Amino acid sequence: MSQLKTAESIETEGVGVVKEPTVTLVGRTEFVKPDYVPWQTDTEVDSQALIEFAGRQCYRSWSNPAGRTNEDYIQNMMNMGHLSVIEHTLASFHISGVSRSFTHELVRHRHLSFSQLSQRYVDERDEPVVEPEAIASDPELHKIFSEVAEHSQRVYEQIVERLDEVFADVESKTDRRKLARQAARSVLPNATQTEIVVSGNYRAWRHFLNLRCSTYAEAEIRKVAMKILEILKEESPVVFGDYKEITASDGSRAAEPTMAVE
Repeated sequence: MSQLKTAESIETEGVGVVKEPTVTLVGRTEFVKPDYVPWQTDTEVDSQALIEFAGRQCYRSWSNPAGRTNEDYIQNMMNMGHLSVIEHTLASFHISGVSRSFTHELVRHRHLSFSQLSQRYVDERDEPVVEPEAIASDPELHKIFSEVAEHSQRVYEQIVERLDEVFADVESKTDRRKLARQAARSVLPNATQTEIVVSGNYRAWRHFLNLRCSTYAEAEIRKVAMKILEILKEESPVVFGDYKEITASDGSRAAEPTMAVE
């Protein structure tokens, strides 16, 4: 499991700008084979062993006279559209260096589970922003973007300081901060950097990748999706190895599946 690390940012005109998202695998499936089941598999990948086990127990087909490999078995089920068996597996990611715009799109994937940085509890006055490449590549637009980001941070700080005085009679220091920050966050831009833990089974992840690795996906979420795909291909090459990398019209990376699509 790769080491957890936060996204790096650079300082530009008083505001930190995150240049690249960070995606880290923080949780995966573990398979514990029951001693009472007379079955062996040729894979050492826990998630793939669990998928095959789940499929075989449906029919009690513990023997394997055809000599099918784990890869053969899973690919056959997926090609026939029997995707419920890959729902038993899990992958969890910590994603940082992404914008609130990104997470607004991400949480639409209702079969995934989310735990996001709270703007009510966390002080956002020095939080960096994520600048879209279309803006960053244009000097004039970059200047406007930086000015707006810096101004919104100044206003946020002013509101927090003023509301700290307004709520001075609130006994709990934590509650005072929460009341101030939950109001002040309304002036922060969608570009504000955030971080989030996302978990899902392999079927949910394939659905996410089918949509967000596509050339039609928004640029930031596609970049993150491609990073997730790279990790999942290593975690379970049989389940995710069918994705073929292609190039989007803007020259960025994209991918499309060759197996069953829901």
